[in-house]
Amino acid sequence: MKLDILVLAAHPDDAELCCGGTIARQISLGNKVGIVDFTRGELGTRGTPELRLQEAAKAAEILKLSTRENLGLADGFFRNDEEHQREVIRAIRKYQPEIVLANAIHDRHSDHGRAAELAADACFLSGLAKVETTLDGKPQQPWRPKALYHYIQSQFIEPDFIVDISDFWEVKVASYMAYKSQMYDPQSKEPETYISKPEFLKLIEARAVELGHAIGAKYGEGYTLRRYPGVRNLFDLI
Repeated sequence: MKLDILVLAAHPDDAELCCGGTIARQISLGNKVGIVDFTRGELGTRGTPELRLQEAAKAAEILKLSTRENLGLADGFFRNDEEHQREVIRAIRKYQPEIVLANAIHDRHSDHGRAAELAADACFLSGLAKVETTLDGKPQQPWRPKALYHYIQSQFIEPDFIVDISDFWEVKVASYMAYKSQMYDPQSKEPETYISKPEFLKLIEARAVELGHAIGAKYGEGYTLRRYPGVRNLFDLI
């Protein structure tokens, strides 16, 4: 399956929380979008890895993803090394995306920045013919995405561009609230965590409002770049 956009995420729920609106918007435009989660979030305080996978599947249905898979890398302990780069390269070559969205370049969770570097290196190496990988016993062809954009997570990073997600805010909310074990639930008896507090949900909306306001929209999601963007028409920037 060839995708237009592939979202790489360290943990199930990273994509929904940070670029769920963008995903929904692009799918509404006819793009094929998929998510590859690096880990099952097994070090999370609340819930279980099995439950997180079920929640991820529900979120995928809400977003209308073309595909979703989990690489099963070790939560908290995956590294940006050859072994892990090859795992991500296999996924990139499998789906041949034009655009990749990946974790924030730095954040409060160490996995996020490390996942960003892993994604960036894998995107480049995936285009090298002498980096050989196989899938189901068959050699894969080199593939390098045209663009890599990093979404913004808990810590604020000045965005290089902002996507208007005003018409898809409710879809975004529904997608991350599918992770019921992780989000605020007054009925839950599990220990409180950083993202299970009601204040966290307020942060997500406040961030979207702030970014949306910056471009004259109700809600927005921001991204950072590793290289200069190019345009052929000034009206593409409106």
